[in-house]
This record gives sequence, structure tokens and C-alpha cells, in this order.
Amino acid sequence: MESHPSSLSSPTPASGFEYVFPAIRGVQARREFYVSMCPLRLIPKIFLFDEDDLDPELRAQRVLNKGRIPALSSYIVDNPDDYVFSALTASVDGHMRFAPIAEQGPGLRIGQVHIPMSARFLINDGQHRRAAIETALEQNPDLGDETIAVVFFHDAGLARSQQMFADLNRHAIRPARSIGVLYDHRDELAKITRLLALKSPALRGFVEMERSTLSARSSKLFTLSALYYATTALLQGIEIHSDAHAADLAGAYWEAIDELIPEWQLVRQRKMTAADVRRQYLHSHGIALHALGRLGNTLLRQSMEQTAWQPRLDPLAKVDWSRSNPDWEGRAIVGGRVSKNHQNVVLTVNYLRQKLGLALGPEEHNVEANYLRGER
Repeated sequence: MESHPSSLSSPTPASGFEYVFPAIRGVQARREFYVSMCPLRLIPKIFLFDEDDLDPELRAQRVLNKGRIPALSSYIVDNPDDYVFSALTASVDGHMRFAPIAEQGPGLRIGQVHIPMSARFLINDGQHRRAAIETALEQNPDLGDETIAVVFFHDAGLARSQQMFADLNRHAIRPARSIGVLYDHRDELAKITRLLALKSPALRGFVEMERSTLSARSSKLFTLSALYYATTALLQGIEIHSDAHAADLAGAYWEAIDELIPEWQLVRQRKMTAADVRRQYLHSHGIALHALGRLGNTLLRQSMEQTAWQPRLDPLAKVDWSRSNPDWEGRAIVGGRVSKNHQNVVLTVNYLRQKLGLALGPEEHNVEANYLRGER
């Protein structure tokens, strides 16, 4: 629907002014619904979000998480030629009249849906997209002429709207982080990580590219997501001249680590299985890779020359990476299970820093002090 007068039906005593949307009519659960395209500039004006000051049982939506909005709006503004937003779903508290373009055949499903301006539009699914669109328009008003798909359902009351929200989100599953890295062509670090996984002699063939967890019998040593977070930590704040330079630097680091971990080499030589290594040792788990990435970041910041930083890694060859090593309990392992939370990553980094004779930073010192006092 456009905002100029031709998009509005003529006022009549019965109906007053109307919104008129080009639409396709469909049927689900014996109820008609309509799919249309709406200019972005109209989204904040006509689509309401359920008031967050109501009690949960009186709302048809969750409370808006305002912390998500900046990233979503930046995604639109920063990628004006390449962003993708899925459809909004809205309930209309008012009469909807569909006018098909033909009286029979396919034309019965194509036409215009007329909605009184007095009707209330309530977002059932897509409230964060709606808020992000509003913020993006403030930064770039030219986006207002672009459109987003909207699915209109008739508002059958609070219970029905709440059930729609539950049904729309019941089977929604966030994709594994690994496949997100695999398919992300905007994130430079994702590109570098994919390149490492596919071409590094130390990693090629042993990185799970799709899943973010490894099954007990998997032939892979690492997940792509774990390698991504570790490489991100490695290159954080490092002056990089190009993607090729970053890939070479990260590749050199992980190959240097590989030389100090004989079990990784034994897997490539088929003298050990990846499953046995993961079960018996810590070094192929995400927490260890992340810790090694942070450790490498310190060395790279101190000296970008490989001849200077590589020998400083040598003490890692004497680290007992076996999961039975009691030193790991409370650091990387809690109650017999590998822990991935931030505090355990820091404690694992601390352990490796001490092995290399590196000083702890302020946060690391505080976490270590709490650990030694038993406050973990």
C-alpha cells in the first residue's frame, strides 16, 4: 500500500477511510488470511506491538528485547543492497474485505484486501524486525520505499493471538553456529575460518562444517564454530593488512600449535581416532581452542614476527592435556564435564599463561584469585 490518495478507497458513510493492500488470499485451519507487501515506511505507523507494561497473561507477545534492535537495524542500514527480512505476521482487529480481480479461476485468490483505518494491527511474529525497521528508517529514510511481506490474520481474540504466537515459535530452531559461519559471506573472520578449515594442513578434513556439537563417534576433531571463536580471539585487535594476511597469520599460528600437540598428528596418521582424542584429551574442545586463541593474541601483540613468537609456545609441549589431569578440575572441567562458560575460559587461559610465564591481566587476576579462594 502507498501513502498517496490513490491507495485509499473513497470514504463512504458505512466504512469510512480504508487501507487497501494488494494481496493473495489463502486458507489455513478453515480461516482466510491474506499475504501482501507493505512499504517499510508504513510499518512503524500502522503495526503496533503489544504493550510491554501489561502482565504476560494479558499480552499476545513477549516483551521487546531492546538490546537486539541496534544490531538488527545496523544489518539493514549497512547492507542496503543485500539484506533479507522474512514476513511479519499480524492480527487485524477489524473487518477485512477481500476484492478479487476475477470472479472465477486463479483470479479469485488475487486482489485487494480492504481494512478500515479504525482497525488495530497487532504484530504476532516479527516485533523485533518492526522495531529495527523503525530505527533503520530514522537513519536512512530512503529505505521507506522498500517493502516487506506481511501476513494478515483476523483477530479472533487474545486467546487466539496467544496461541498463534505459541504455534509460530513452537518449532523455531536457531541454526547451529557452525552452519551460520559456513554460510556467512559478510563476516571477514567467517571467511578466514572457512579458508583455514579447508586449506590448513593442520585442520583440513578434521573440522565439522555444519554442526556445532560432535557426536561420540564423529571422525572430526573440531567444529567450525569453535575454530571461528578461537580465531576471532587470536586476531582481536591485531593490525591486519588484508584477508590473505590474516589467513596466513592464523594458519601459521594453528600449525605451530599442531606441532606441539602430538595427538592431533596421530589422528591424521590414523594411529588414533578423533573420538578417542576428544574423549581422553581437552585440546580439541572449544574451550581449549578459545584459550589457545587468546594466548596467541597476547604473543602476536607482543611480536608479529613469527621467529619471535613461535619459540615462546614451546612450553605447551609439556602441558598435560589429558582430561584426567586434576589441574583442569574447576578450570576447564566442572564435575567431570567440560565447561564452556566465560569464567572457565579465563581460568584455562590463566593456566596456559602461567605455563608460558606470561602475566595475567586485571580480569584474569581477579578470576584466578577467586578460583584460588574456592569461589568458583
